[in-house]
Amino acid sequence: MDEATIRLLLFLGIFASMAAFELVLPRRDLTLGRGRRWLTNLAIVATDTAVLRIVFPMAAVGIALWASENGIGLFPWLELSFWLAALLGFVLLDFAVWAEHWASHKIPLLWRIHKMHHVDRDIDVTTALRFHPLEILISMAWKAAVVVAFGIPVVAVLVFEVVLNGAAMFNHANVKLPGWLDRGLRLLVVTPDMHRVHHSVIRRETDSNYGFNLSIWDRLFRTYVDQPRDGHAGMTIGLAEYQTPEPAGYLWSLALPFRRPPARAEGKGVADASVKADREIA
Repeated sequence: MDEATIRLLLFLGIFASMAAFELVLPRRDLTLGRGRRWLTNLAIVATDTAVLRIVFPMAAVGIALWASENGIGLFPWLELSFWLAALLGFVLLDFAVWAEHWASHKIPLLWRIHKMHHVDRDIDVTTALRFHPLEILISMAWKAAVVVAFGIPVVAVLVFEVVLNGAAMFNHANVKLPGWLDRGLRLLVVTPDMHRVHHSVIRRETDSNYGFNLSIWDRLFRTYVDQPRDGHAGMTIGLAEYQTPEPAGYLWSLALPFRRPPARAEGKGVADASVKADREIA
């Protein structure tokens, strides 16, 4: 099987598993429910896939193959062993995604694009798929640059892409894990309870827990928050100025980066909604 088939089968398997888990053991009651939200989020990921295939037909794995065939990158120059290069490459890519996510919250232009992900008023497995096509293109360009600069092995890139997609669906899922299991898992990877904090309307919580896979980066850079202030059942998901039904709309969501922010949020820059939310909730 080729890369696309492998990734599609794994995606469908993980998505179905998480969706079933959410039905059996949900962590929170949904505000807007599934229905229109799911149709919108699934339509967004379909759009992302089409745009990505048009602009980056090679994708990260294809770019890694090109770099490998031409001996490009730091790892080939250092003549590292395959396994060492693969391990370091996986970790470097994970950090690169963490850094990109952090930058998407700190750089106003990137935040305008990224906040389409955050305006979802519920968080479940489909939220992991809700990224603006522009963000998908930026992310692919960034990962491609890292892959070429270091000459990360093709297998490592493929494994990373599969793990990243699966981890995102896992840690966005609306599932309830036993406390002991959550505490154990989050020593290494990002769990649903850990990432849910990041989708809070409270700014100090939105500006935390940026990881999608490994949890070490938030601990290392002191952006880790253990639990939401209002508890997982009581916390408000999304952005304060968008607590309306509109985020469940497909065209509305795609147009969000180009739409003028609500008057109360103008000039507040990154994570604008959360500043007001802090004052209202405090």
